[in-house]
Amino acid sequence: VRQVGEDFDAAKERGREWARETGVPFVEDGLEPWITEGAGTIGAELLASDEAFDAILVPLGNGALVSGVGRYVKALSPATEVIGVCASGAPAMERAFRAGSSAAISAAETQVKTIADGLAVRIPVREAVADMQGLVDDVLLVDDARLREAMELAEHHAELVLEPSGAAGLAAVRSFPERFAGLNLATILTGANRAPA
Repeated sequence: VRQVGEDFDAAKERGREWARETGVPFVEDGLEPWITEGAGTIGAELLASDEAFDAILVPLGNGALVSGVGRYVKALSPATEVIGVCASGAPAMERAFRAGSSAAISAAETQVKTIADGLAVRIPVREAVADMQGLVDDVLLVDDARLREAMELAEHHAELVLEPSGAAGLAAVRSFPERFAGLNLATILTGANRAPA
């Protein structure tokens, strides 16, 4: 394993180059349908409880997770909102979702400045943006301060150590309290890859 590039997309590009040089397949999250299908099993687990959720908040990086969950949830519970959550310091996927295309976003919208590595998408996967249409109801932006707060809340109240990306759904609830007041919500907590302080 090598750590290369200044950000997530630079590392992906180097991975593509290495795959071409060595002849091995390059697997890209957000592009491969089977990754998205695998993520759909989380939707199955959430709905298996027979609990009616008003909304499910999903961290949004390259789109496989939110589209996979969204496809399953919309098939069985179409009234449940599926909401992606991006970092405000990496708004490319949110902008592409709203525009309906990754080609419609400006260079300024592809800048990345966030602590949430898993959400730090600079170059949206065109196919992932297309998949989100009709499956995802909305995409929200949360700032790093709210991500830190959500991480602290999860650790303090649930004894869960989350990385910034993994706390995105909790950060959205804290960022938009009026929107989610009184609703039965679920969020997906996606990882504990936290750098040492």
